[in-house]
Amino acid sequence: MRVGIFVIILLGISFFSAPFVGAQDACSDNIAGKSEAELQADLERCNEEIAEWQAILDEAKGRVNSIDSEVEALTAKIRAAEATIGAKNIAISQLSKDINLRTERIEELEDRIDTGRQSLAQLLRKTNEVDDYALVEIVLNSKDISEFFLDVDSFFSIQRALKQHFVDIRDAKVETETEREQLDAQKSEEVDAKYVVEQRKQTIAQSEAEKKQLLVATQQEAKSYQEILADRQAKASQINAALFSLRGLDTEGIPFEVALAYARKAEEYTGVRAAFILAILRQESNLGVNVGQCLLVDPDTGDGKGKNTGTPFARVMKPDRDVEPFLDITKRLGRPPYGTPVSCPQSVGYGGGMGPTQFIPSTWVMYEDRVAAALGVKAADPWNPEHAIMATGIFVMDLGAWKGGYSAEQEAAARYYAGGYWKINGLGYASSVLSFAERYQSDIDFLEGV
Repeated sequence: MRVGIFVIILLGISFFSAPFVGAQDACSDNIAGKSEAELQADLERCNEEIAEWQAILDEAKGRVNSIDSEVEALTAKIRAAEATIGAKNIAISQLSKDINLRTERIEELEDRIDTGRQSLAQLLRKTNEVDDYALVEIVLNSKDISEFFLDVDSFFSIQRALKQHFVDIRDAKVETETEREQLDAQKSEEVDAKYVVEQRKQTIAQSEAEKKQLLVATQQEAKSYQEILADRQAKASQINAALFSLRGLDTEGIPFEVALAYARKAEEYTGVRAAFILAILRQESNLGVNVGQCLLVDPDTGDGKGKNTGTPFARVMKPDRDVEPFLDITKRLGRPPYGTPVSCPQSVGYGGGMGPTQFIPSTWVMYEDRVAAALGVKAADPWNPEHAIMATGIFVMDLGAWKGGYSAEQEAAARYYAGGYWKINGLGYASSVLSFAERYQSDIDFLEGV
């Protein structure tokens, strides 16, 4: 809670014992898209802040100098982080140039290998011609037999030299490819390190902003504190209004605390962080709010219709890939195949995504046994939130997300969406997922008191 930091400062405890741990914006007027439970928690924290601010109004005077020095120290840390980020950018740029040079060298070596292969083939054909010479031909066609055999010896010497040259080029190509792979790994490490520094810089900047806010509030004394109290009370009123409105809606979805518990279980099993798994769940179905608006109608064509509107939709499901697995899955789970919602098709491709994490049927059947084993159940169900979240954890684990860090999670998210075309079609999806992941990580850290 942000007010907790203010209380610590006012009591004279140094903030620098934990320089990179920021406070969550507990009392916030950002109410868009929040569930009733989230809004209720925000309201409770706002009320706590109101009470605490009222209690410390008279204790805040005379502390301007210490707060000002702490702001200066935080500013220095931000500048240091910016310098580190600049250095990382330079290193990444240089590594990219080195990788390009290695790539050009590999292409040059491949051309030389091709040329050497052609020359070697010609020599091999000449070798066969030499082997086919009869003694009579040698006697009749050569003025000097010793000269003929001298030419043959020279020919075979050239052949052996060319073979060795060919081997040397191939070895050089292998060595250059190894160097390029090592540079790729170094570049990923630099990108990950830069991402960590950027996140720390944002945390420090947030803390600096809070310190400045407190400094201004202290300078303005009682009048400013009354304004802060009024701001907190106004935000509490907004949250109350949002809660009243939300209680009138018939919303569905997975409560955040439930989704988090399932994601933590998946994290323990797979090594993929819970916030990243939750981010994919958020991207795919808004935490289970939208698990599909289409129904399958024609199993032969894969066409269907809107769940609520009855509007015809083509390509609801790819017939030669997903219809048969879908019919089998729904039969085994006792679900009506033509009454179970799936995702509608987008501008390109097919729909057919099932449940909160939107697995298509042909992919689900590859993971359902592993999900069942992980959870100790007889049959995995893509519409069961716990099963779906575990399946996503296992899937992105297979895609490398267990390694952690920006690069690994970016690639895993992009592959989750676009498969082998992730570099072309998946990076926008990955960017959105990572943005959600950072927000959820902040929520999780707050809940765990980090």
